Amino acid sequence: MKSRPARPRSRRVLDQSLLVLGAGALATGLGALTLAPGVSAASSHREAPLIAGDPRADNTDVYAFTSQDRPDSVTLLANWIPFEEPNGGPNFYAFGEDLRYNIKIDNTGDGVSDITYTWRFHNKVRDAAGQFLYNTGPVTSLNDPDLNFRQVYDLVVSHGSKSKVLLSDVPAAPSRVGPASMPDYAALRNQAIRNVPGGGKTFAGQADDSFFADLRVFDLLYGGNLSERGQDTLAGYNVNSVALQIPKAQLALKGNPGRNPVIGVWSTTDRQGVQVSDSRTPRPAPWKQVSRLGNPLVNEVVVPLKYKDAFNTLNPDQDRTVQPVVDKVLDPILPKLIQQVYGIPAPATPRKDLFEIYLTGICKACGPIKADLNAHRLNKDAPLKRIVPAEELRLNMTVPPTADPQRYGVLAGDLAGFPNGRRLTDDAIDISLQAVEGAAQTGQLVPALADGDQVDTNEVPFGTSFPYLALPHTKSVNSGPDAPERTSMKGAAAFGGLGALLLGAGGLRLRRSRSGHRGFGLGRRSS
Repeated sequence: MKSRPARPRSRRVLDQSLLVLGAGALATGLGALTLAPGVSAASSHREAPLIAGDPRADNTDVYAFTSQDRPDSVTLLANWIPFEEPNGGPNFYAFGEDLRYNIKIDNTGDGVSDITYTWRFHNKVRDAAGQFLYNTGPVTSLNDPDLNFRQVYDLVVSHGSKSKVLLSDVPAAPSRVGPASMPDYAALRNQAIRNVPGGGKTFAGQADDSFFADLRVFDLLYGGNLSERGQDTLAGYNVNSVALQIPKAQLALKGNPGRNPVIGVWSTTDRQGVQVSDSRTPRPAPWKQVSRLGNPLVNEVVVPLKYKDAFNTLNPDQDRTVQPVVDKVLDPILPKLIQQVYGIPAPATPRKDLFEIYLTGICKACGPIKADLNAHRLNKDAPLKRIVPAEELRLNMTVPPTADPQRYGVLAGDLAGFPNGRRLTDDAIDISLQAVEGAAQTGQLVPALADGDQVDTNEVPFGTSFPYLALPHTKSVNSGPDAPERTSMKGAAAFGGLGALLLGAGGLRLRRSRSGHRGFGLGRRSS
């Protein structure tokens, strides 16, 4: 499947006094769900109940990394609409006209967006009365008269309450109907890449789903005996993506990435409800946040089911105030499940290492991981008194791109990878699994889990230039022998480690070894 960065799942609160507002914030979030019909909240491939029925608003993944082909810039990517079967006509897959798609940047550390980029989409149909087809002949350009349905968007940037339209009526790349309808889809993709005033590029359209993983993890952690691993469950599916490449100086606090290198990134989806006045005439209601995603897998794995929908209505500056969620960060659920199923002891709580990774960023003064990497307090001009724990994907923009990216990212000594931002090739599932088992704190991988889900790479290569995303698939996922390869050969070859341990331990009981990987520089190392 596609290379998908791992999604973190734990958090921690350093200052318990910040939690007194928790009940009010949670009540606000729960209340927001009832403000308008159809409002839903979630992100990350159907991980919350309400968003499962609202795919156009479902934000599946967020990425932020220094651009490989332009190291003075940062590339920001966000995906929506999970599990797009390639041949899903005749209407195929469109962004919602009633939604705002946002990527937000916090460069001060207060959990509030300092810069917001917003995409608003509009439909254009050439012949709505006489045609049902998406296209009526081979499409060779975004303005081809044979393309019956198309979408354009406006790109807006906001700094606080001030907004500016950067581009209007920009064409989005269409859904990839098939080789007969779109004989050169790569050319159509290139036509949808546009320059942004002031420097940078933008793209919106369909792409291969860049997340790669074996989602059978939800079947009692790979079947309860590791028999269900090595299949890229997302292979062959597409998503709708927005992408932005922006000079670092436009994102950094005070425009100075050398002095203030750290930014926090997350994406949201907003929907505008409808209000009915006393005259029973509908009128527009305020926009409400219905989806949110920063670090991968947080809402899927950390947040209890009861609070998943409400969590996605909150702003990051409210995270520290929600006690029920904070409790599951300090004492996460997943390590206990791993111990129950596989006998690997759960790390001691409270888990301040996870709180550091996902809520404050990594710095020597932030927690037990003794390294300065991507905490907002590393920004020299950041107002320290305003910095709060908040769930954001944090990126240190001064870390240069890696010539040979390691799928384990920071845990493998590759500081340009997750959790320092997130690249398309970062193995989010395996990194997160190691993180919840304490690898960042001990300074070594947990050997019994070193094979992870055995899906180590995307099923198709990513690009080497903006927008980097692989082209969308055209073959049906259920097309038998011609379907995309669903097993990572690299992962299959690596089956030995954990499988051998299982056999040697009588099937399920594994002892935690202390002689793991030593190739990364975070945390204490055991002898």
